[in-house]
Amino acid sequence: MPFPAKAEIEPYLTVSDVAERLKVNEDTVRRLFGNEPGVLVICFPRRGRRVYRTLRIPESVYQRVLARLTKVA
Repeated sequence: MPFPAKAEIEPYLTVSDVAERLKVNEDTVRRLFGNEPGVLVICFPRRGRRVYRTLRIPESVYQRVLARLTKVA
């Protein structure tokens, strides 16, 4: 049985990468991409303390949101 061809691995962006590209605050990026389908959310739960969430945003999701935000009505 032949192995499938290697799939292209999509680059993931950090919150600071996206904030720098869009020239906005990191909190704005977290708000825009926090519930977006396709974004990886890595949680670090700690007993009795707040949960730390790390976002990794695929390039395709970044492009999709950018297109949606810059769409001319």
